[in-house]
Amino acid sequence: MSADNTVIKDKVKKKHSIFPKPAAIAIFWGLGLILGIVLIMHHNPLADQATENMKKISGCVLIVFTCIIFALFYDGLTTIPKELFQSRKLIWKLAKNDFKKRYAGSYLGVVWAMAQPIVTVIMYWIVFDRVFDTRSQLVAGGIQVPYVLYLTAGLVPWFYFTEAITQGTMALLEYNYLVKKVVFNISILPIIKVIAATFIHVFFVCILLIVAILYGYHPTIYTIQIFYYSFCLFLLVLAMSYFTSALVVFIRDLQQIINIALQIGMWATPILWDISMLKTDSMKALFKLNPMVYIVNGYRSAIYEEIWFFEHFYSSTYFWIFTISLFCVGTLIFKKLRVHFADVM
Repeated sequence: MSADNTVIKDKVKKKHSIFPKPAAIAIFWGLGLILGIVLIMHHNPLADQATENMKKISGCVLIVFTCIIFALFYDGLTTIPKELFQSRKLIWKLAKNDFKKRYAGSYLGVVWAMAQPIVTVIMYWIVFDRVFDTRSQLVAGGIQVPYVLYLTAGLVPWFYFTEAITQGTMALLEYNYLVKKVVFNISILPIIKVIAATFIHVFFVCILLIVAILYGYHPTIYTIQIFYYSFCLFLLVLAMSYFTSALVVFIRDLQQIINIALQIGMWATPILWDISMLKTDSMKALFKLNPMVYIVNGYRSAIYEEIWFFEHFYSSTYFWIFTISLFCVGTLIFKKLRVHFADVM
């Protein structure tokens, strides 16, 4: 009877699988090989040769690393995505409840979530544009847009990033009573927090579009890229949240470390300044290793630069390889450690 049950489970498992494991791994390696060939063959005549070679080498290394991880840990990597898909209705319901609960009990409610970022934008604009005249430095670098629009386009994705990663990191600790329940699928908790943060982000994207219109930059076909870059940011934060939410259960100081890293990261990302201010190509390439540079510049491209995301070939390739690699590592660590979460809390 035991053997018969095992056979039945295997058949059910295969029935619900889109691809058998060997086929899925082969397809993933094939896509990686094609991407690697395109990455090596692509050439930008305007780019610095040394910088371009560094991008190709780092991109190929990340592709190989991701393919190896996918092949070795296929079962572990596909577990959480399957669980998220199966629990999609519950995730959406809990995300809305989490958003409402966060501001329950205050008179102004969700207004407080919008007030602080708006005040921050205004203060930065006064200090850096009116007091220190950063606008003149941007003009010298070839950027002609109003500084308040340039600043808002950079801060909107950064606010979402900081809110989502902070809340996502603390997801397991905040919902510790659910973690201790054996029957509850705790893998959905980080994505609940990230989706809840997305609601506020939608509001600020609308504010960004209004600011752009007020300064004469009306929506165009390029503006639809906001959805693409928002999706990129969502996946990046989700990948990081699985990594940090698992570790913070065992290392509570990680929360403070992340807060410090976010403060440093804001200045390491061209939000208040522009990357063209850097003197050498090697410094520019170093700063572009920060995936948020791709996101912030992408929001600006969508709003006023009228540049498609695929025109930044190396940056787009690097971002997706980095994000997929991070998601693989994050979900593997989460899956490995979650059997111990209830014992530690």
